[in-house]
Amino acid sequence: MASSARDLDILAIAAHRDDVEQTCGGTLLKMAQRGQRTGILDLTQGEMGTRGSADDRAREAADAARILGAGWRRALDIPDGRVENTWENRLQVASMIRETRPRAVILPYWKGRHPDHYTTSVLGYEACFLAGLAKLALSSPPSAFRQTKPESSPLAPHRPFKIIYATLYYDVRPTFVVDITQQFEQKVASILAYKTQFSDQDAGKDLFPAHDEIRARVDSMARYYGMLGGVTYAEPFLQKEVGLVEDLLAIPVKSI
Repeated sequence: MASSARDLDILAIAAHRDDVEQTCGGTLLKMAQRGQRTGILDLTQGEMGTRGSADDRAREAADAARILGAGWRRALDIPDGRVENTWENRLQVASMIRETRPRAVILPYWKGRHPDHYTTSVLGYEACFLAGLAKLALSSPPSAFRQTKPESSPLAPHRPFKIIYATLYYDVRPTFVVDITQQFEQKVASILAYKTQFSDQDAGKDLFPAHDEIRARVDSMARYYGMLGGVTYAEPFLQKEVGLVEDLLAIPVKSI
């Protein structure tokens, strides 16, 4: 996966490789199919995972990104299992936001079981704010996947127009859902691209569902949120701000 890009339409930020695939993979694919440029930023490299190595997950992440049509993907080297909202980490993420210049950013919801997930939410929001400060000098951080040295010139300030939160990992009523009925099979394929994570094996068998159960679980969740939106399959999102409506007759989803 290419390691340099400019002007993404949508950047999804997550703690771990395979988080994006599970929470908003169908939406990223749908946007890519509409001609929008999408990207994925994973904050960690997966070195603490029960299954597989960081190198395994890097290969699998590249395969998954191709399935989802993402034009850009990178992993930072924040320690897996120890994502902390530090100044240094905020600057790393802010640099990536300035480098890719997305109009919209997708973050994890700010509550959840895994500390890495909810910390990524707050860290990502604060990085979006910092990225727009004109007097804050930032350049591209070093990366294990970069083939050339970072540019020496500072990155121009940029603040995304929209921040939305993928809520699949937490039981909260979403603000809206995205119909992924046509993208559902490829979403499942992107998850199963992580063969070290989602194949039947002894390591972590008490933590991970059996391979045959994965599709059923993804199916049931996507059907539930699809039902809320009046479609077959959907992914849930939340926005903090009030929505703006121009035409009452154009609002989707039947009331009764």
